Formats: sequence, structure tokens, C-alpha cells
Amino acid sequence: MKKLTNLELQGFKSIRHLKDLQLSALNVLIGANGAGKSNLISFFRLLNSMAVSPGELQLYIGKAGGANALLHDGARRTPQIEARLSVQTSAGPSGYQVCLSHAAPDTLIFARERIREFGPWISLGAGHREALLMGRAEGGDPARTVLSLLKSCIVYQFHNTSATARIRGKWNAEDGCSLKEDAANLAAFLYRLRESKRDYYLRIVETIRQIAPFFADFELHPVDDTMLLQWRERGTDVVFGPHQASDGSLRTFALLALLLQPEEDLPSVVILDEPELGLHPYAIHILAGILKSISIHVQVILATQSVALINCFDPEDIIVVDRSGRESTFQRLAPERLKGWLQEYSMAELWEKNVIDGRP
Repeated sequence: MKKLTNLELQGFKSIRHLKDLQLSALNVLIGANGAGKSNLISFFRLLNSMAVSPGELQLYIGKAGGANALLHDGARRTPQIEARLSVQTSAGPSGYQVCLSHAAPDTLIFARERIREFGPWISLGAGHREALLMGRAEGGDPARTVLSLLKSCIVYQFHNTSATARIRGKWNAEDGCSLKEDAANLAAFLYRLRESKRDYYLRIVETIRQIAPFFADFELHPVDDTMLLQWRERGTDVVFGPHQASDGSLRTFALLALLLQPEEDLPSVVILDEPELGLHPYAIHILAGILKSISIHVQVILATQSVALINCFDPEDIIVVDRSGRESTFQRLAPERLKGWLQEYSMAELWEKNVIDGRP
């Protein structure tokens, strides 16, 4: 199991100076709208773009609106983004450090890139536009450990269930090895599980039935090398298609497929942005149980606004995000400070009463 143990981040969006955020197996970010939860989540998207393939970092910067949109209060005030990650593996500790500097035309280049495994920091160079980590990893360098972790830092967000969302369209039937960040290939992903790891597929179907008793099973049939997400309901032989599904049903399908796949297939870090959106309170309770279960095998980082969801976690799992002026702050809860409060109130009630902060 590879996991992030510490994160230091400066100059990224509303995060002016995050000195040392300790990350555990389960990390639940809570806070008011605009506090900075999604900004931290989007930093993992930036990290992932460095590791996927050459060109992805610059593409990410462009889609984000340019470097000025990523730098804290713009390049005039903050010319650089600096980050340091500590990684723990079965072989020992590793680390990765980057400094991204503003450059024309409104982009970022590497002012510094370093890795570490067991010993001193090793410089990978400066002045490049894409991470050199990828080149070092191909030669069996210690960078392979860090690169593997960054590749698994995929932010899963199943919010887009509009009529034109990719999850509602056809997809290549052969592209089902891993679930896309927006569940675009959900049908192909489920089809692979049904054909090769049926026990896990049946576990997904049975859990969906707990949330939606009307659900019978998926109808997964490749047609001309493409697949469409279809299913049947109890008491009828009608086959339903993705445009007949509610937003909540599609998000439930996607979440359960992601989280209940074989443990060895899960990414090292599962990152979710407001997974509770559109879910029934009973479904949220089931979601929390699954998240706790998989955190034994992989690291979980999620941002949420749901009082029902945070009620399912322990104080030490929760990181409170606040906004002080132009700057986001992050503080993991101390269980001993809340011991007396929790004898009479739930975590959600303490949040609503602003005892643990994180409110407007």
C-alpha cells in the first residue's frame, strides 16, 4: 500500500501557505462554500496531470484559465506554486518536491523538481514545461514509486449527469479496465467485472438493490464494439437506457462500481469531490460504510457538505477547512478536545453549532 503521509503546499489558488497537512487512511474535508475544499482537491488534479503523459500539465493549466487562475491572487502577488509530498510505501519513505514558476504566456514551468527515497533529495532539473519524473521512472529509478502514486491521484466526480454527459452515451466496449473520472465508461467497466470477476459484479448489483429495491440487473451487451448503460427493473421485461435514469441513480451506479471493485484494482488514493450529491440519506449511510471499509486497503480523501455523511466518521477522520481573509486554513480535529461534546451531540450538530468551525 502506497499512501501520502504529509503535504506542504504554497501559492495554489486560495491556499497561500499549507505548512504540514498530515494525511491518514481516511481524510474528510468539511467547510463552508468557498473555504477551499475543492481547491485542495483540484491540486490533486494538477499532480495527476504531471504523471499521466507529456503535454497534460500544460493542457491542464490552459483549461484552468492559465497560470494566473492557479496562483494565489495571481502572478503579481504569488509568482510560484511550491509543493512537497511525503509518501510511505512498504519499502520505506519517499518524497516529491516541485516548484512551478510563472512564465510567458501565462503558464507554469518547473523552477525545481526533486525526488527522494530513503536518502537525500535528488534534483531532476529546472526550466522544463512537463515533469521529468516520467522519464526517470522509465529507467527503474526510485521515481517510479512516486510516479505510480501520482498516476493514481484521480479525482472522481460524478456530478455531470446532464443529457449530454458522457455517462449517458455509448463507449468503446474494450475500454473497461479502469473507471473514468466521470464514469463515462461505466457500462464497459461493469461488463469487464461481470465477465472476469463476477463475485465483485454481483456485490455491486446487490448493494444497488439495497438502495433501489426496484433494480434487477444491468443489461450489458456490446453492439458494434460499443456499449450503452442499460438495466432492467423488477416486475417488467422492459430494458431501460441511460436517458431514463435519474441523476441520483446514475451517481449511485458510478459510486458503487468504483468503490466495490476488487481491492487490488482500486487506485492507491481514492479522491472524491462531494460524492453525496443527489443521494438519499440511506444511500449516504451505505456510502460511508463502504468508504470506511476500503480505507483499510487504500487511502481515501473526500470533500463533503453533507451533515449526514460526516456523522458517520470519527473526529480524527475530519479536516476542517476555513477561510481567513484571502487564505484557506486546514486543521485536523483533535478527538480529545471534543470528548465531552460528543457525549451529548453528534459530529453534524457540533458542525452546525460551529463548535468545530468550518461554517460561514
